[in-house]
Amino acid sequence: MNYAAITETFTQLALEAGDLIMQVYASPDFEVKSKSDESPVTEADEKADAHISAGLRAAFPDLPLVTEEQAGTHSQQVSTFLIVDPLDGTKEFVNRRGEFTVNIALVEDGVPTHGVVYAPALGRLFRTTASGGAEEMNVETKATTPISVSTPDMGGLNVVASKSHRDQATDDYIGQYQVADFLSAGSSLKFCLVATGEADLYPRLGRTMEWDTAAGDAVLRAAGGHVDKMEGGGPLPYGKSGFANPFFVCYAPGVDVKPL
Repeated sequence: MNYAAITETFTQLALEAGDLIMQVYASPDFEVKSKSDESPVTEADEKADAHISAGLRAAFPDLPLVTEEQAGTHSQQVSTFLIVDPLDGTKEFVNRRGEFTVNIALVEDGVPTHGVVYAPALGRLFRTTASGGAEEMNVETKATTPISVSTPDMGGLNVVASKSHRDQATDDYIGQYQVADFLSAGSSLKFCLVATGEADLYPRLGRTMEWDTAAGDAVLRAAGGHVDKMEGGGPLPYGKSGFANPFFVCYAPGVDVKPL
């Protein structure tokens, strides 16, 4: 598989989708609809999905595609596939908080190996490299900087958790650690904050789907981090029936991960 071509295609499609999203974001009153699961969806989700899906199907016609906004793709039984969340953090988008992302990933044999996470309102793009590393790209100059996880201090960890899905169970779990600083962030940015060393730990005790996590997971693993199941441990698997995730924890090596 040509990973250089995959990286460049993912990057270009993410940037273009980001432009479409920001056009809607700039409009004074975009429509917000509810999907069957009561989660919000906007014109930005739909435009970004259509653009990314068309681009991926043209570039990689032999790879199955799973995308959040196309329910017909959710019944596939696949282990190697492309997976997309065209606008992760729709609540952040609707509330104009800026912390939403475009997520495109490649999963191979149940492992997310390559991915791009782009936060268009923040101007931050994170991606895997063809050689297996991770980097942040300046979207203006296209210059790239390698990223890697921190060396954590168990005497005071930097912890990041969800802005829209914070609950008592998450607070109780975090309470098992000595915390130096607490960050709150939306969408798959939380994976990327661990990948860059801005945070050491990100626990998720709530429902997520594989399209929410695959791209950020790929970036974090490539930056030297781990994404493990809370129960039973071991890497978070992909290609599960229905694509729903169990609870998981993201962390830099050296963190003494606590049980649930």
